[in-house]
Amino acid sequence: MKHAWRRVAAVILLVASLAAGCSSHQSSSTTGRTTALGPAPAAANWLTYQHDAARSGAADDLRAFGAGATAAWTSDDLDGNLYAQPLVVGDAVIAATEGDSVYSLDAHTGKVRWRTPLGDPVDGSTLPCGNINPSGITSTPVVDLATSTIYVAGFFRDGPHHDLIALDLATGMPRWRRAVDAPGLDPRVEQQRGALSLSGGQVLVPYGGLAGDCGQYKGALVSVPSTGAGPQRSYVVGAQREAGIWNPGGETVDPSGDVFVATGNGSSTTGFDFGDAVIRLGPDLAVRDYFAADNFSQLNMTDTDLGSMTPVLLPGGGVLVAGKDGIARLLNQADLGHVSPPRAALQSCSGVYGAAAVVGDTVYLPCNDSLVALRAGDATLAARWRAPGGTGPPIVAYGHLWAISLDGQLRQFNPDNGQVDYRRDLGPSVTRFAAPSAGAGVVLVPTGSHLSAFSPGRA
Repeated sequence: MKHAWRRVAAVILLVASLAAGCSSHQSSSTTGRTTALGPAPAAANWLTYQHDAARSGAADDLRAFGAGATAAWTSDDLDGNLYAQPLVVGDAVIAATEGDSVYSLDAHTGKVRWRTPLGDPVDGSTLPCGNINPSGITSTPVVDLATSTIYVAGFFRDGPHHDLIALDLATGMPRWRRAVDAPGLDPRVEQQRGALSLSGGQVLVPYGGLAGDCGQYKGALVSVPSTGAGPQRSYVVGAQREAGIWNPGGETVDPSGDVFVATGNGSSTTGFDFGDAVIRLGPDLAVRDYFAADNFSQLNMTDTDLGSMTPVLLPGGGVLVAGKDGIARLLNQADLGHVSPPRAALQSCSGVYGAAAVVGDTVYLPCNDSLVALRAGDATLAARWRAPGGTGPPIVAYGHLWAISLDGQLRQFNPDNGQVDYRRDLGPSVTRFAAPSAGAGVVLVPTGSHLSAFSPGRA
């Protein structure tokens, strides 16, 4: 099994290397190192949540380093907690904080290159519910390499309201800024936790509710032209209330530009209201298809969100989603099935939260009691292994799985059997749904208001 996984990794590495073009080089910490999988890729960027628009969680650099890791650096204290996944562009690390600031740090040293404060975050005590204070930038930004632009959405005290801001990648200077609240909804109860994405010249911005589900909130997705000029498009979930798009991965985008979102529970206990659903939207944000489990009304009544995990796209046209009930559901990307049984279903764990990682036909699920590896066939799901212990969103990089445990540890897993090969205590300040990323030869880990880097393999 180990050699089979490495063959899959080699194929993915080759595709990533060919697609990467002539972007920035890797860190000198890995320059010249070769393994059975070959040299480092020409580019090793991490430009959006879980690496790419498909939310695969698989890094550009999948070479098989030895087990273990070495602490490389920890940044100075930033101006707010880090809920956003760090991004990597060449030798720059992009971090966004609840203090409504964006930072660029040197990937080799952790030193700040530039910081751009965007405004005053919202005092959480002024909101009707919620558990983030202050509340500024909660979602993961997205980088457009073609235009050297960072897009970031923040929550600001004036109003309060949400703005989308485009920043110059090299300097952090703002290029444009515009309001991006969903029409007809109250910004005070619309949390912008889901990651941003780029599709067809549009920046996508999802919305869900605050912790506590207060107010007349609804799930929504907004798109704005990446130039900053032109009309805003919006999709608001048809529920009377709730049905938030709240998980940290936000939306998943397929190669055609269609968008997949998973919603939390809606308010209806009788008719279908697009709560607890997987919804496929076209580039214009019009509904093209949807799926809901045939027990959607029970899921609605019990706050058992299907949308606690971002949908992931699988080779061969599958879609996998898993919710608070821990049931993994396999769908057909071309025909989601509306209200119907899924193509396959498997009780994977006690509850799935955040975002998965995908390599070939294997999906790694973050559960509140374990990390689970599933093999997905055309119409089958089977468990490969389960590693005990609640785990946040995993990633695949440098030949290993990496995730932050719910008790505040960075853990490195063997992807073949789930064995924990390395662990490092991060302290009590790790935020909910904290997720590592990888690039420039290191694994980046958000720890409260700090960012830490770990080099793969023991020194």
